[in-house]
Amino acid sequence: MPAYSPERRTAVVFSGTGVHGAYHAGALRALQEAGVKVDLLAGHGAGAANAALAAIDGQSRLWDPDGLWVGPSASAFYGWTTPARVVAWLCAVVAALLVVPIAVLLASGVAVYAGAFLLDTVGAGSGQAVVGGFNALLQRAMASEAAPTLIPRLTMIGIAALAGVLLAAAGHAAWQGRTGRIHGAPWWRVVGAPIDATAVQRALSRVVWQLLGGAGGAGQPSDAALGRRYAEVLAESLGQPGFRELIVAATDIDSHRDVVGVLLKEPYAQDFLAARPNRDRHADVMDFSAAGRDQVIALVAAGLTPPVAAEPATVTFAADGHWRGETHRVCDRPGIVHRLLEEIAAAGVTQVVVVSACAEVAGPHHLQTSRVDPRHRMGEFLVAAEAAALRDALETARLRFDAVYVVRPAHNPVGPFDATGVYDRASDRRVDVAELLRRGHDDASRQFIEPVVGASGERLARPAPSIDRLELAGVALSDAFGDTPEPTPDVEPLDPVARRRARAARAFGDAD
Repeated sequence: MPAYSPERRTAVVFSGTGVHGAYHAGALRALQEAGVKVDLLAGHGAGAANAALAAIDGQSRLWDPDGLWVGPSASAFYGWTTPARVVAWLCAVVAALLVVPIAVLLASGVAVYAGAFLLDTVGAGSGQAVVGGFNALLQRAMASEAAPTLIPRLTMIGIAALAGVLLAAAGHAAWQGRTGRIHGAPWWRVVGAPIDATAVQRALSRVVWQLLGGAGGAGQPSDAALGRRYAEVLAESLGQPGFRELIVAATDIDSHRDVVGVLLKEPYAQDFLAARPNRDRHADVMDFSAAGRDQVIALVAAGLTPPVAAEPATVTFAADGHWRGETHRVCDRPGIVHRLLEEIAAAGVTQVVVVSACAEVAGPHHLQTSRVDPRHRMGEFLVAAEAAALRDALETARLRFDAVYVVRPAHNPVGPFDATGVYDRASDRRVDVAELLRRGHDDASRQFIEPVVGASGERLARPAPSIDRLELAGVALSDAFGDTPEPTPDVEPLDPVARRRARAARAFGDAD
């Protein structure tokens, strides 16, 4: 494992979607309690929200009892959309109106005839009377003015209510489509994406407003005004204790590229924002200290939007920027962690800690049983895609950075959309988001702080051998074996770019 050094420029990267942000929060809490120096915070998905809050010294709002991930509103994160819930309930009511009477009739008939048989068996002599009473009741219930009339009427009322909801949803979809942002068959407009990400987006805005000194009586400003205030506070406070540089990333569906939002201090900001060969930096880099300051909250909220499962968030770019005030659809992308690490390296970072809640499969016969509900299936795919992308990104990251550390769980049954917890078959108990937060804290302490930071501190405290001892050792070896010591191999260049190029050349066998 590479030696940790607090003198290196260090970044913490949060990679994950949905309520996996609670795991990031636990790991960040462990880093804070251990006093680990962090220069830059970065993230995508739920990690973008964690990085944005921690960058303005608001990391405690991630794990407080009324914070983002364990607060009273956290159980409503990533639920079904309102149209989906209403349609599901109405379908259940219609089905119940048709099925429940038949089920009650069959169950009561079985119970009555079984009871009458038992009464006749024991010699009570009242079995025939019970059957006769049940038959009379059944005849009254099946009369023309009773169940045969009442049940169809109630069913038609339920079907009419369901049709009304569908028509209202279709009208709302048509109203949204008048601007040309969406088009297609009406029924597909009604269905839409089933997962609702607006609850966690509203919670993020609320927490940021509280951190920035929002008064309880004053109304919360718009996301543009809130983002502008956030960017001003962070830009003015960089270098102060608790405030750190920030990089977040999301995917722009309309422009077919990733959007990277940054707020860096000098001298790193100028080099980061400079033009690069074959890449237009103005198209995919949003400078939060300049034209992109109004889009901070919107871009972070877009990161909280999972792909496909939820409707993409909309981000309106600055009128004086590259996209000239256009409104684009933006969401998270699991594979964006590779781009995020690339941008962190361009920001001058040489040491990185990657935190992910996706557990690796240990090997054969470690597969877990899969739930069949749609939310778990979508979350299962996102976890698999993120784990594969993270594995590939780490292979390349070890060529870019002097040291790369990874914090991730050995086992995590909580999916990205399991805001209310999940039953873990491996431990035969229920695991909630609060426990996921504690697990992130424990994993960061066990995997990084104790073996890496603690061991590095022991090496730093150990006195280094003096030059005289080294020279004497070399002379003794030379006398013992009768030859001169071999020349010391060339050390790596001090320039970080040259050092990484030499390391890459050795890795691929191209070194001289």
